[in-house]
Amino acid sequence: MLPPSPREWLPEGHLAYFIEGLVQMLDLAAIERVIQVKDPRGERPYAPTMMAGLLLYAYATGVYSSRGIERAVVEDVAHRYLAAGAQPHFTTINQFRATHRQALADLFIQVLRACESVGLVRLGHVAIDGTKMKANASKHKAKSYERMLKDDTRLRAEVEALLARAEAVDAEEDELYGPYDPQEEIRLREERLAKMEAVREALRRETAAARAATLRQQADELRRKAELPTTSPKKQGEFKTLAKKRDNQASLFDDDDQDPPATRDDDLPRNTPPAKPDGTPKPKAQRNFTDPESRIMVRDGAYVQAYNAHIAVDEGHQIIVAAALSNQAPDSEYFVPMLRRIVNNCESPPARVTADSGYFSASNVAAAEHMGVEPFISVGKHQNDGGQVAPTSIPQHQTPARTAMRMRLDTPEGRAAYARRKATVEPVFGQIRAARGFRQMSFRGLWKNRCEWLFVCLTHNVLKLFRAHAARRPLPVG
Repeated sequence: MLPPSPREWLPEGHLAYFIEGLVQMLDLAAIERVIQVKDPRGERPYAPTMMAGLLLYAYATGVYSSRGIERAVVEDVAHRYLAAGAQPHFTTINQFRATHRQALADLFIQVLRACESVGLVRLGHVAIDGTKMKANASKHKAKSYERMLKDDTRLRAEVEALLARAEAVDAEEDELYGPYDPQEEIRLREERLAKMEAVREALRRETAAARAATLRQQADELRRKAELPTTSPKKQGEFKTLAKKRDNQASLFDDDDQDPPATRDDDLPRNTPPAKPDGTPKPKAQRNFTDPESRIMVRDGAYVQAYNAHIAVDEGHQIIVAAALSNQAPDSEYFVPMLRRIVNNCESPPARVTADSGYFSASNVAAAEHMGVEPFISVGKHQNDGGQVAPTSIPQHQTPARTAMRMRLDTPEGRAAYARRKATVEPVFGQIRAARGFRQMSFRGLWKNRCEWLFVCLTHNVLKLFRAHAARRPLPVG
């Protein structure tokens, strides 16, 4: 039999007790505001602190599905304790998570502040890395624009053949075998045609918007050149004329029915399918029918339908100080946005930052130094990456920035700094993937998965904070 007091259900110092106290300290005003504006005549909702604590504990212990959380509330003592005996249905859990996903993701900063207040964040060395996180979609549901056009032709031919076959069935066959009704087969093919046309149209809109953005960027660059004091009056006129022409060309691709672009996380790189100069998709441009915003990427030598998830980890206690997710496969464009997030989240830049060769570019090095951060970014294989590059294998035509970075990494300080990269950031991915079993995004769509990735990362920090608390480090008050 269970003890009479729920406080005796679990041993002293259990994670559930810690999360219960932590949630009381978090500011859940953003969730409360949404609940308060609802019609009060409806069913009374569960307490936001209880639901938030339940989700925090579930994600921290590797339970991610709403049905799994519902089952744990019945079968698992810790979940049952945090739910205070209530047993919310999985639809209620999922609706709470869906309605407040941005507010839950924004708790990342509050948890990070709690980690800072107990000395878990030092900002002496921060390592940045990314991983291809599988999307909630199959790569086999992705089709190229060329394949869509071919399938469209094939399906239309099949519909015509079915109609012709129906007309060719004579009365004698109807009498012998019964009438042949092709309507169900025709309906299925027409549904596939309609869905494919909708996907093609979405792909056309996406490539057109990308082409318009490129043209406007070119126009801005031309206007910038025209305003340079060294530009002659003749060239100024030419640049302004060309800029106006680019603006006019871009306006041809504008779509009044298209949703406005998201302003949150708009500094992150975003992949757009390749387009022709007229804005139409190239034949190899792909779009996934299940999750159109995910992309096919390479992970461990295999192709996966995925998102690119990034973290910046402080060396001291492996606290995640910044996290981001997007659908651009190459890593280099994430470096500066991740640095900005570190500075914004911690209100101070790190002394040093390390990253592998996928992040190297001259502009990234310059941006880090401009922020007062000393970068150590690999330019190829190093001895601390598992292989020593022989001097004869170094390319002869090195850019000045690459040569300077290689020389920096070959110093004793550079070798010592870069040697800590793997030991800082790689274990965190291991803890998230292997220990907690988070290997795939739960939702479909870029924004939803960004929110979930932030929530996954904040629960990693909650576990670090819990262990610090267990080691008798006091929690912040208020």
